[in-house]
Amino acid sequence: MAARMKERFLNEITPALMQKFSYKSVMQVPKIEKVVINMGVGEAVSNSKIMDFAVEDMQKIAGQKPVITRSKKSIAGFRLRENLPIGVKVTLRGERMYYFLDKLFNISLPRVRDFHGVSTKSFDGRGNYTLGLKEQLIFPEIEYDKIDKVRGMDIVIVTTAKSDEEARELLTQLGMPFAK
Repeated sequence: MAARMKERFLNEITPALMQKFSYKSVMQVPKIEKVVINMGVGEAVSNSKIMDFAVEDMQKIAGQKPVITRSKKSIAGFRLRENLPIGVKVTLRGERMYYFLDKLFNISLPRVRDFHGVSTKSFDGRGNYTLGLKEQLIFPEIEYDKIDKVRGMDIVIVTTAKSDEEARELLTQLGMPFAK
């Protein structure tokens, strides 16, 4: 699946982008650098078992072991002390990245209730795209009966594109279901 997406990128998408943006070299064509998946687990402050469930879910979704993120400062209002575990994140590159994107675009996103496409306004101005999901249940690896709590996550797609227009075209060519 991932090899097919990468092959399509090289054979179909690269020439199309070169023509549309009139690049002189193949090296100017934007590529996807990495995909970062982040899941905030603020409840882990009071119950450390919750972090284990989040790590397990993230590992199933991403296909690799996540890193536990820790708080940098103490904030009394949130009952947060410095260096407490508050989230998990995974950075995907190469084959795993393409596999995850293929699964996200073709299987997971269409499973979202009342899905009309993802927003075209979530670009950051430098060609990176951020997508927020409300629940981890849309991924086929997660079994409904085995989860302890519904958790959301942020998915950041980092590209080498110089502008949002280039990145939007790249993601559209790869099959990202943007809202019309």
